[in-house]
Amino acid sequence: MLRPHPAVLRRLVDEYEALAAAEAGRGPAEQNPRARDLAYTLCVSTGTRDVERALEAARQWLATAPAPVREPAAPMAGQRMPVTEPA
Repeated sequence: MLRPHPAVLRRLVDEYEALAAAEAGRGPAEQNPRARDLAYTLCVSTGTRDVERALEAARQWLATAPAPVREPAAPMAGQRMPVTEPA
C-alpha cells in the first residue's frame, strides 16, 4: 500500500485535531465541512473507514517515519556554491 508523505500526513493530522479541539464545545467535528474533508482524506490516506482508526494509523506511521532530510539552501543571486576539493 502506498503511504502519504510524512509531512503531508502530519499536516492533515494537525489540522484535523485543531479543528476537532475548536469544535469540541459546539458538537462533533464532523459537522464542520473542512473537518469532514480532512477526515475523509485521512481515511483514504490510511486505508481505513473511521477517522479514529485513521488518526491511530497516521500516528503510528509518523512515529516510525524517517526524519525529514533538509536540502541545503540554494545560493542567493550573486553568490557562488562552495567547491569541495577532492580528498
